[in-house]
Amino acid sequence: MSSRIAFLKGHGTENDFVILPDPDNALDLSPAAVAALCDRRAGIGGDGVLHVVRSAAHPEARAMAAEAEWFMDYRNGDGSVAEMCGNGTRVFARYLQHAGLAAEGDLAIATRGGVKKIHIAKDGDITVGMGKARLPEGDVTVSVGERSWPARNVNMGNPHAVAFVDDLADAGDLLSPPPFSPAAAYPDGVNVEFVVDRGSRHVAMRVHERGSGETRSCGTGACAVAVAAARRDGADPAVTGAPATYTVDVPGGTLVITERPDGEIEMTGAAVIVAEGEIAADWLESVAG
Repeated sequence: MSSRIAFLKGHGTENDFVILPDPDNALDLSPAAVAALCDRRAGIGGDGVLHVVRSAAHPEARAMAAEAEWFMDYRNGDGSVAEMCGNGTRVFARYLQHAGLAAEGDLAIATRGGVKKIHIAKDGDITVGMGKARLPEGDVTVSVGERSWPARNVNMGNPHAVAFVDDLADAGDLLSPPPFSPAAAYPDGVNVEFVVDRGSRHVAMRVHERGSGETRSCGTGACAVAVAAARRDGADPAVTGAPATYTVDVPGGTLVITERPDGEIEMTGAAVIVAEGEIAADWLESVAG
């Protein structure tokens, strides 16, 4: 391992990430090392790690290399591997632009959830093509304390349970994963969104992200919320033939989500690089486990 390991710090609507440029996939990132990097007191601090690797250099992404040069090897704050992170994809794209590896306009990024189409606008906002939502059948319930709510099961490449509540405070502290049932609905755990209405096609949410706890924003979660709200409101674009656009307020800002009649979902929001520096390699080795 090199004695000088470059990193950057970025956020998308305050969903924050440690960015590790590693084109040749040379870093051995153990779950313990990732968790240490994301520790907000003893590490750099972040909701997750964006490991930046050329698709051709990563065994999980080689099959996507012809479509997307770069692979977002995303890790949750606890070190676990995740399929996809919507806000992370925007920050990943902003890093590529920052590093001179991408320009304004269109590009593609490989993720474990497939190749994502990105557009970097002149005004700075970044739009991510999030793919189509899947709506598994079956009733789901989420709970906080003694209270329970029905939830919509929405899969955005990762699993979500969306519950509409009267007050965002109903979600409690979200320090631990809200219990859900049936257990078979989410064998690998779930991201849970609690949602209130703010106006016409305008909602606000809080989220417990699987492996990270409550975060200031969740891009796939905002998409899941918009889809669940559209179905609740009778605004299924596949039925109406018209796009459905929802404004979704998250604690860290605002995202705009559009579902098209063909089912494709687009998420638009800000992404910011806030710092760059170097990690002490001996420290990273000492915490790698």
